[in-house]
Amino acid sequence: MRTSFFIAAATTVALGTGAAMAQDNPTVGGAEMSAKLNIVENAMNSPIHTTLVAAVQQAELGDLLTGSGPFTVFAPTDEAFAALPEGTVETLMMDENQEMLQTVLGCHVVEADAMSGAIAGMIADDGGAHPVPTVGGCTLTAEMSGDEITLTDENGTVATVIVADVEQSNGVIHVIDAVLTPPM
Repeated sequence: MRTSFFIAAATTVALGTGAAMAQDNPTVGGAEMSAKLNIVENAMNSPIHTTLVAAVQQAELGDLLTGSGPFTVFAPTDEAFAALPEGTVETLMMDENQEMLQTVLGCHVVEADAMSGAIAGMIADDGGAHPVPTVGGCTLTAEMSGDEITLTDENGTVATVIVADVEQSNGVIHVIDAVLTPPM
């Protein structure tokens, strides 16, 4: 299924947070990311993305995230998942909710390689707010808050990019501090 592929690829990017050049690539949670590795290969190295990795596995999207991409993944941290209402993660991880989990993860993936400078340029070109369609069917709104990029989902949840431009062999990851969800 094409949608599942893009969700998986995006999730992998989100999980990986790798680097094109180890010395130039940002670390994620203190771990080095290698731009020579794909999203899935790097995902396991991030100590602050264990919930995201588990969600990708539960959604059966891991194999897809090794694809050539390019993908931009907005990767929520473990703290972002922990901030969801009690029981939300556990409910999403149930076998019967796999499709919803795939959709939620897909709201964090874009079928493009968008570094932060390019995103900031699109925001400026669009007068301060740029729509970002995701593979999960969500449309995020990218804006600037000072020097930081924020993403707002259709429910009003705002996530801030806390680590930008983590290059992967199949895209880029931007670490975010909130989980974005489809319209409710």
